[in-house]
Amino acid sequence: MKPLAARAPRTALVATASALAVLTTALVLTVRYGGHSGGPVGLFCWYAACWVLFAAALQALRRAPARHVARLIVAGAVAVTATGLVAPPQTSTDSYRYAWDGRVQSAGVSPYDHAPRDPALSRLRDPWLFPTGTACAGQDLAPLPLHDGIRRCTRINRPAVHTVYPPVAEAYFLAVDRLSPPGARHKPLQIGGALISVGVTGALLLILRRRGDDLRKAAYWAWCPAVPVEAVNNAHIDVLGVLLAVAGLGLVASRTLTRRTAGGGLIGAAVATKLMPAVVLPGALSGVRRVRDAAAVLLPATAFVVLAYLPYVLLSHGSVFGSLDGYVQEEGYEDPSAGARYSLLRLVLPDSWALPALVAIVTGTSLYVMWRGDPRRPWSGALVVTGWAFVLLTPGYSWYALLLVALVVLDGRWEWLGIALAGAAVYVLGPSFGHPPALGGLAYGAATALVLVTGRVRRRAVAQGVADPATASGPGSPPPLDRSATDDAR
Repeated sequence: MKPLAARAPRTALVATASALAVLTTALVLTVRYGGHSGGPVGLFCWYAACWVLFAAALQALRRAPARHVARLIVAGAVAVTATGLVAPPQTSTDSYRYAWDGRVQSAGVSPYDHAPRDPALSRLRDPWLFPTGTACAGQDLAPLPLHDGIRRCTRINRPAVHTVYPPVAEAYFLAVDRLSPPGARHKPLQIGGALISVGVTGALLLILRRRGDDLRKAAYWAWCPAVPVEAVNNAHIDVLGVLLAVAGLGLVASRTLTRRTAGGGLIGAAVATKLMPAVVLPGALSGVRRVRDAAAVLLPATAFVVLAYLPYVLLSHGSVFGSLDGYVQEEGYEDPSAGARYSLLRLVLPDSWALPALVAIVTGTSLYVMWRGDPRRPWSGALVVTGWAFVLLTPGYSWYALLLVALVVLDGRWEWLGIALAGAAVYVLGPSFGHPPALGGLAYGAATALVLVTGRVRRRAVAQGVADPATASGPGSPPPLDRSATDDAR
């Protein structure tokens, strides 16, 4: 019989593999539950159960032998990511717009010139995206004007408005359409999301390994339930922005000017994919004291965005910003009283003060990060700015938090993952309760309390010398063992 010490590593591996198997099974059941049509409350219960199992898998991974961690994370990432492929998109129809924009571009038409319901593009319609007759009975189908007495509809949401997606996203939609076989429908976009998600895991592992950090942190992304649900099943383009932003921050952390410039370009590409990654720019400028260092990041980022838009500006007859203004108004970001945005701010401030307060707080936080942040850990400042922007905005779309999850991996402050779960609660349960501000306040309030309490406990532990200072507080915290400085010197 083997001694207890010899059996411990094998027991830890079995426990981790078992936890992953249970998590994967639960995710399959969640993805196949039926989306909103299966009942929002039931769906969220399944989703919350997956998060509990996710936490259990992370706990089991802590005991796994270090030499097996990378392989466990990659194997788990593949298994968890694949669960998003077992059903069509369940809780979002955004990927249908992606497919349409790709098809329009393949036909030589700018995606910014016509709304999906425009008769000028009727020749591009097919029964999958534009059903007719009795096939229009689904609750997620938007009606179209009658023609020849035939009932018509579309799976594309907001069919009367122009696309809102930036140029790198549109280029991705075109590439997927060109590479997809006829009749593939939603599946190529889901497969693309799965491949990119695993790519994010690889990029995170490389950055962690390069810096001599704990590879177990990569599981925060690789095994997170939000990834198969939002990046794969719903195929949200946000995951491509996450990959570009993560790679960009990894290069910005370098001390060489060439790598920082390349990192700035990748962050620009992330912004040109989905505008939200712009919130990582203050982190990318952490601790910058010289104009040259700031320009090395900002100039290539700006240049990439401008050059990415240029071909579409030349090809389009209308605005390349599509329905961006309408989207901002529709989502209640300009008029807080019209929606459930700024839920926490509205608990203590008049509605009309919410937006100015948000701008002031985020601006102050960004300036603090840029002045006091550690340039070797740009993701730390990026997490602070992104996290508090989420707390103050209380967005109702759960896939926005994919960027936050990736930043948690790099920085290590796991408590910010609660923001991702809060976003899912607001998005899934909102339709059942009429999207009240109270729901956002409760969900994001609980997540914010977790951040504040855990952060306080961690800082106290650091003060007593019993915790890792690299994840103890915000910008300015001393970094862990840094191998990149040695690499750069070489």
